[in-house]
Amino acid sequence: MARTVLRFVTHRIAQHPDTDVTYEAECLHCKWKAESSTDSAAVDVECMSHTGMSNHRGFRRICTAFAMVVRADEDKPSA
Repeated sequence: MARTVLRFVTHRIAQHPDTDVTYEAECLHCKWKAESSTDSAAVDVECMSHTGMSNHRGFRRICTAFAMVVRADEDKPSA
């Protein structure tokens, strides 16, 4: 009869070390889109400029990050 050994390892999720968070926005009233950026404030300024020129006030904001699941006891995630 075979025996099975079960081990439980604690994991955590972490941002991938080789990537940045990217911010985007698109207008809900037309096809306008802000240029993607790693600076959220720059995207917000583009949205406000679009509002000033078009009076469109609704935007869908998108924040994209890449993540990895790693063992909780690891110091740094490896790619």
